[in-house]
Parts: sequence; structure tokens; C-alpha cells
Amino acid sequence: MRKKVIAGNWKMNMLPNEAIEYINQLTPLVKDSKNEVILCVPYTDLFYALLTAQNTNIKIGAQNMHFEEKGAYTGEVSAKMLKSINVEYVIIGHSERRQYFNETDETVNKKIKAAFENGLKPIVCVGETLEQREEGKAVEVITKQTELALEGLTKEEVKSTIIAYEPIWAIGTGKTATSEDANNAIKEIRNKIEQIYGKEVAEDVIIQYGGSVKSKNAKELFTMSDIDGGLVGGASLDPEEFSKIVNYDI
Repeated sequence: MRKKVIAGNWKMNMLPNEAIEYINQLTPLVKDSKNEVILCVPYTDLFYALLTAQNTNIKIGAQNMHFEEKGAYTGEVSAKMLKSINVEYVIIGHSERRQYFNETDETVNKKIKAAFENGLKPIVCVGETLEQREEGKAVEVITKQTELALEGLTKEEVKSTIIAYEPIWAIGTGKTATSEDANNAIKEIRNKIEQIYGKEVAEDVIIQYGGSVKSKNAKELFTMSDIDGGLVGGASLDPEEFSKIVNYDI
């Protein structure tokens, strides 16, 4: 039985003092959850978030990293740097990174490999645009992104990867894929993984849904057969709202 993983992506929000206050508010609200709780925070919040989340069931992740270990990459942060302060998770290949910062399937793959080399757990984003969806290419796009992202990984590494299916047209728009549509898309991703890595790997890998997830639609989404939790954007900025998403099953 796969566990549910609920990850909040704060994007470019929250100062360190706000992060501390948020985690202190969230902690008692989610302490009894059986689901994995992750907050992916800006670099400047990581140290404070990690300290504040100590001795809680809240895990801390970063929102991006570079694939090189070190070098002349001004403004970048490496996997080794994240690991050195005990970051556990890292989002890789978010659509905003692909859209605004020229992230490609190749760099996503390099980053995933670097994450595993340094003991980080990647949350890898895949998703189609509205145009691709309307052209009937959604399945082709998301399965190809998945295949290229995981290329060269071992079966055990694939099992340890969290994949977040985020239809780009549903991110921050208030639009959500229907629970059936989201589940069917995730089934297609799982089928692709089964074709390449086998049934056992496909059944073990955690695949989240992301795209305007809120407390009012979390239960409907997360109780579908193949949806293993969510990557939550805007709704994760409010600890009360995020706790309701985490506790959808209570």
C-alpha cells in the first residue's frame, strides 16, 4: 500500500520569520497525520525551517538545485549544499522552472541523478500545457517527460522518486483536472514506468497530483486509485488550509 505524500510548494513566498511562525502553527495541526508532510521552501528559509521542524513530523525540501557539485554557477545551489544542512527533498523540473528558466528534460534528468548521488529525494514534476491537452497530446507529453526524467536511473532510484503530475493549465488558475482525468493521467504515467522498469516498481512509485489543490477537493482527488497525495501551491501558504489538505482522511 503506497503512502500518501502531501507537499507544500511555497514558491517565492515567506520570509524566515514567517516560515518559523507558519511551522509553529502547522505542527500541532498535522502531528497526528499518517501522511507524509513536506514543505518545500525558498533557500533563505531552509535553515530556519529545518530548525523549527526538528522533532516534528514535518519534512523540509528545497524548490530547485543545480546538477553540478560546485563551480562557476553564480546564484545556484548544489545538491551537496542542500544535503549539508539536512534538507531531505527537492523539487525538480517544476513547470515554472521549465517555462521561465529554460529547464529541459535533459537538465531535469541530470538534477535527479545529482540528487540521488547526494542522498536527496527528488519530487519530479511533469505536465502538459492547455494547448497540448486540446491537441490530444497530453498522454504523449507526460509519458515522454517521465521517461526522459528517469532515464539511466536504477529500479531502486525510480522507486524512491516522487513524481508530481501537474497539468500546467491548472497551476494557480483555480482550474483543476477532474479527479477521473487526474487519475487516468497518473495511470498512464504508471503504465509507462511499468513498461520500462517493471510492475513492482510501477506499483511502488508515488505519483502526486498538483494543480489548484484545496481542502475542498483534496479528499476527492487523494482517494482515487492511483493518486498518492499532492503537490500543493497557493493553498500551502495558509497553515490552516494546508493542514485540512494534509488531514483530508481524518
